[in-house]
Amino acid sequence: MGMLIERTLARVPGMARPPLKRESMGPGGIAVCAVLMLAHLPGFALADEPCPGIHVTILDIRNSTGKVACALFESSEGFPKEFVKSATNIAMLQIQDTRARCHFLDILPGRYALAVIHDENLDGKLATNWLGAPTEGYGFSNDVTATLSAPSFEAARFAYDGQNLDMTISLNY
Repeated sequence: MGMLIERTLARVPGMARPPLKRESMGPGGIAVCAVLMLAHLPGFALADEPCPGIHVTILDIRNSTGKVACALFESSEGFPKEFVKSATNIAMLQIQDTRARCHFLDILPGRYALAVIHDENLDGKLATNWLGAPTEGYGFSNDVTATLSAPSFEAARFAYDGQNLDMTISLNY
């Protein structure tokens, strides 16, 4: 059974009002009305509550080429080089206007470390020159820097209590 709608014609001065015409609205019309009604609800009624998690803003991305890979580790095993094999969670992100933000949701409280790379050539790893020095951007939680080798898990480690945690990581090239 369809809903009934009333269609009225505009009044023209000096003319009698035309009779109202009742039409049945099919399922498509009902769906459109439902969407329009929901669209006009107050914003707070449909607003999503932010999910607890680790939210990381990546700074100092030199261009929008390639993707940013954020790897979350819960132990020193494989940190930071073996992120595909050893990371607890990995987020691959498109870069928008040299900006990126990764989110790790439903993470248990504990101690973690983050490693981020700007994979410009999309080969899934941090590119290096013939000496082994990185040629793509990289960064770590606590903004620890790499001198002659990658930093340790302990240097990049941070505590997470299960609530929202906002972090920033600056990339180095």
